[in-house]
Amino acid sequence: MQRLHKHLRTLIFSLCALILAGCATAGKDFNVRMVPQIQLHQTTRAQIEQMFGPPWRTGVEDGKQTWSYGTYKYGMGDTQSRDLVVRFDKNGTVVSYTFNSSYPEDQHL
Repeated sequence: MQRLHKHLRTLIFSLCALILAGCATAGKDFNVRMVPQIQLHQTTRAQIEQMFGPPWRTGVEDGKQTWSYGTYKYGMGDTQSRDLVVRFDKNGTVVSYTFNSSYPEDQHL
């Protein structure tokens, strides 16, 4: 009986470890409710930083500076993500942006 109890305890511990290992997050949360406030050719880099904070990643796309915001949650059979990529012209004004989300509550944005 003790042997069975020990094996059961080991099995439960192993299952918990597998479940926890199957969950991961990356990125940084940002205020998605501010996305509709972005105005092309009007919103500045400073205003974007005020709305969303410092970018999670920065880069260059087609010669334009880009800032990326994103949060990605991976779980066993369930993955949720949000990402915002903002592109600036040479004057630091938003020239385009892309927002994608798998969260149902974001579908109206």
